[in-house]
Amino acid sequence: MANLKEIRNRISSIGSTMQITSAMKMVSAAKLKKAQDAITAMRPYSNKLTELLQSLSATLEGDVGSVYAQKREVKKVLLVVVTSNRGLCGAFNTSVIKKALDIIHSTYVNQKVDVITIGKKANDLLSKKHNVVANHSDLFDDLTFDNTAKIAESLMEQYADGSYDHIEIVYNRFKNAATQITTNEQFLPIVSEASNENVNLDYIFEPSKIEIVEGLIPKSLKTQLYKSVRDSYASEHGARMTAMHKATDNATELRDQLKLSYNKARQAAITNEILEIVGGAEALNN
Repeated sequence: MANLKEIRNRISSIGSTMQITSAMKMVSAAKLKKAQDAITAMRPYSNKLTELLQSLSATLEGDVGSVYAQKREVKKVLLVVVTSNRGLCGAFNTSVIKKALDIIHSTYVNQKVDVITIGKKANDLLSKKHNVVANHSDLFDDLTFDNTAKIAESLMEQYADGSYDHIEIVYNRFKNAATQITTNEQFLPIVSEASNENVNLDYIFEPSKIEIVEGLIPKSLKTQLYKSVRDSYASEHGARMTAMHKATDNATELRDQLKLSYNKARQAAITNEILEIVGGAEALNN
């Protein structure tokens, strides 16, 4: 059994750790509320914009439309991997990186795959064995639509000039504070799918369908990337809050066990001292 001084030091160390994990939990909880409100308010707009774009694209005849809707033979693939800049958030980053590696080694094993990272954790791990062509970790320092739109414009230019034939985004989609869903979704070419209900509706378009589609596509793509980053940002704080909550609970349990061990050791030491005093007194009396 460890001596009393060692146990006291461990109890003090665990107490300091608990203060850190508890503070990180509270900070993430505060940031999560704001991030959750932002992504919850944005989803209906993003989904409706995507639905409208898909509906219009499906009604266009033949290959009429935008360069971003053209499907080519997939030879060069670009993955946009969204993680966080910091750790201590459980399996949040690991799940995204595993998903990206699975896509690289399974889905596109015969294609040339490049990676763009948003977040230091993805860049640190993927750059060791894969070709990371750009890293936008500084986006989280000022997460705005305008800053995200610059990245989306760069992706659109690389697809338009033929640098890549297929672009996907890999990120964590926010469900609630305890649940994040690892998701990969197609960014380019745009998906032209719509239900028969939307296709058969009789609309009068002003200006023409083609002009509307060409105007909507850039806005829709920028919104899609911004939504993905916002989803990941909310998921990060949810994962960190949950992880720090568990860490605080584990530290509390360990501290209680150490206090029990300390009290037992202290009681045993006091008992031994009493026995020695009594034994010495008896020896003197005899």
